[in-house]
Amino acid sequence: MLAPTIASAEGDAEAGKKVFRKCKACHAVGEGAENKVGPMLNGIVGRQAATVEDFGYSPALMKLSEDGLVWTPEELDVFLTKPRDYAKGIKMTFAGLRKEDDRVNIIAYLATFEGEGS
Repeated sequence: MLAPTIASAEGDAEAGKKVFRKCKACHAVGEGAENKVGPMLNGIVGRQAATVEDFGYSPALMKLSEDGLVWTPEELDVFLTKPRDYAKGIKMTFAGLRKEDDRVNIIAYLATFEGEGS
């Protein structure tokens, strides 16, 4: 795994909303969000990995969850840099977000959604 590059999700949530457009084909957030090709992401910041109900996670993410992975801003930053390098064998095909500002901002955006979508 790569070393995390951010200490917190102190980015610009509004800018992160724009970055999230890259994720919308596979993920949903907000009130009424449901699983798509990827799990819904309400409450992801601070949640244990691979725990959204009714979603079939890859064995790679299930193993990370069993090992205690929690999606902190730092872990999300590393994951979003290059997901397939972070967790070899995951289903996610997204190449990642190279720009640190994009990662910080999308994490700030995701942090605005509680588990129930508010």
